[in-house]
Amino acid sequence: MEISRGFPAPPWADADTIWAGVFSRQGQLFAHPKLSVSEHFPRILFSPISVYSEESGGTAIVKFCVLASGSSGNAALVATGKTRLLVDAGLSMRELARRLASIGESLESLDGIVITHEHSDHVSGLPVLARNKKIGATIYMTRLTAPAIDWGEGQPRLEPFQAGATLQIGDIAVQSFGIPHDAIDPVGFAFETQGVRIGVVTDLGYIPESIKFHLRRTDLLLLEANHDLDMLKVGPYPWSVKQRVMSRVGHLSNHVMAEFLAHDLDSSTHNLVLGHLSEQNNHPAIVNMFATQALERRGLATRLNIATQHTPTEVFCF
Repeated sequence: MEISRGFPAPPWADADTIWAGVFSRQGQLFAHPKLSVSEHFPRILFSPISVYSEESGGTAIVKFCVLASGSSGNAALVATGKTRLLVDAGLSMRELARRLASIGESLESLDGIVITHEHSDHVSGLPVLARNKKIGATIYMTRLTAPAIDWGEGQPRLEPFQAGATLQIGDIAVQSFGIPHDAIDPVGFAFETQGVRIGVVTDLGYIPESIKFHLRRTDLLLLEANHDLDMLKVGPYPWSVKQRVMSRVGHLSNHVMAEFLAHDLDSSTHNLVLGHLSEQNNHPAIVNMFATQALERRGLATRLNIATQHTPTEVFCF
């Protein structure tokens, strides 16, 4: 098998990789109109997974890790020395426990679980967590979202709030803000503690000025890069689903994400994590290209990471 200019495909070309302007998915090769042909191997897109260790030296005041990001499940951890918060619970309890353990954390140590909206890829593991007596975390979600969850038997430890409210959970201030998405009452969050500010905003159709305001002064931002428009248009989804994804209450495209980076990303954002990539309608290499070009136009030295569905990101320590 050869690809592009007669160069032999590298041994890893059957994986989800990109090389010489052609990317491979599930053993099939695809050309992308925005990817330039190159005779060189691409730069590495992902940093190696960094597992937190007490022996690694230094003391982390604030930690953040995306445990999973994508249409099959979403979860992240924000932690200080005193408070540990899970952001969404879109994985099974067993898988959440496994991924937390891989970064030196546990479900039992959680102080709170904050929920962005009721879609299953964000709450599928929540009812089981709520019924587990070993997990004492309080669940925080908007008053309109709570009734949409099928809790099963028992009453969850629930603390409802109004979208737009700021919560104080331990030593972490959690600012909520409404986002445009086709859920009942979806929100994004900005977490602030110890002088560190972390923004989390995925599942939104566009980025209004109100959201841009909340994402200012972030040290780290988790932002959606859901789909590539060219791939979505020719992809396997029914037209009705494509319209939903592209709508103003759908998901962010690579183009819209890049426009935000090029014009509105705060220069104080030293770490950018792009997440919620569609496995059918996007590719990490394309996301990397869009984001890198936008950051380079701004002259920003923002560190870029891409979150995946199957493994946690590194643990960001502040």
